Amino acid sequence: MHIAVVGNIGAGKTTLTELLARHLKYEPQFEAVENNPYLEDFYGDMKRWAFNLQIFFLNSRFRHIVELQNRNIDMIQDRTIYEDAYIFAENLFDMGLMSARDFENYSNIFQSIVHYIKPPDLLIYLRASVPTLVNNIQKRGRDYESGIRLDYLSKLNEKYEKWIGNYKEGKLLILDKDNLDFAQNPEDLGMVIQKIEAELFGLF
Repeated sequence: MHIAVVGNIGAGKTTLTELLARHLKYEPQFEAVENNPYLEDFYGDMKRWAFNLQIFFLNSRFRHIVELQNRNIDMIQDRTIYEDAYIFAENLFDMGLMSARDFENYSNIFQSIVHYIKPPDLLIYLRASVPTLVNNIQKRGRDYESGIRLDYLSKLNEKYEKWIGNYKEGKLLILDKDNLDFAQNPEDLGMVIQKIEAELFGLF
């Protein structure tokens, strides 16, 4: 069984992944942001490093998901390969931070490799407004995230809504993070778990 948690920067993906892995006894899989050698450079000069950053993410995430799917384990994944293409790369292109040539190159690579992986059995989308995202980003205090602009978060939200609105790869559960605090409120977590089990196992 493969569950994936998706959403904007600061939506609560890692927290939910940890909580669900503990409850469901699934193996958690996290995004290795600390290991990306382009991330800090990217936040300092997005236009110069956008293509390099996205290619690194795409390659590392593809290798990781193929390895995991070959192991055939029950897992819950923090962020997916689909977000690399449909959210981050496309947004960088729209903002003029990735050239048309680089974006076309990137998109062709993505289309070539995505056929080699299976989509998740359940995709959980954490929908969150920009104020909620900013609040969460400030709370965790990562230095390289301190310069993220509000318009950047807003554009990413638009991309998520577009992608999720057209998502046809499998089962989908949308959670409203503005009105949920599964980290601090056990009742909220219990409700989320009920909804997930209903989607996966038909329990109501």
